[in-house]
Amino acid sequence: MADSEFPGWHGTTIIGVRKDGKVVIAGDGQVSLGQTVIKGTARKVRRLNVGGNDVIAGFAGSTADAFTLLERLEKKLEATPGQLARASVELAKDWRTDKYLQKLEAMLIVTDGSDLFVITGAGDVLEPEHDVTAIGSGGNYALAAGRALMDSDLDAEAVARKAMAIAADICVYTNGKLTVESIPA
Repeated sequence: MADSEFPGWHGTTIIGVRKDGKVVIAGDGQVSLGQTVIKGTARKVRRLNVGGNDVIAGFAGSTADAFTLLERLEKKLEATPGQLARASVELAKDWRTDKYLQKLEAMLIVTDGSDLFVITGAGDVLEPEHDVTAIGSGGNYALAAGRALMDSDLDAEAVARKAMAIAADICVYTNGKLTVESIPA
């Protein structure tokens, strides 16, 4: 099958929410190829513990590419213990300039409880303005829902879960089988 005929992988919506002293990253489990759901229970939110420091990472895009990026992030965290911002910037610089890494198709949301970032292959390390960020196939739906829910009485986890449920109702590439990890802010 020619590249132009390949239907393309779609998968996973990830949301990060910081509210009331807690940061949550939640991700759905759907991976689709074209119009077919290949897997509904993929786990694309991970807890990393590097040098005694907890970091939660969620990824959207190619799983193999994301694992490569997570391994690189772990190495950056080992080199700069407790400095997620610095490790994230170093990863983004490598991702932008390394010819091998440039081909990777994934995005990351990472947090250590105090910082919350989106890291992209374009060299971006973005901190959300409204304490909510989202990536992936249904990311824009989850982001809009999450931002709307931030003024409610819901805690961070409830905001993330409700926003993901709304995204799953709208986006055919998002399901309701969530992996949720939290960390104190």
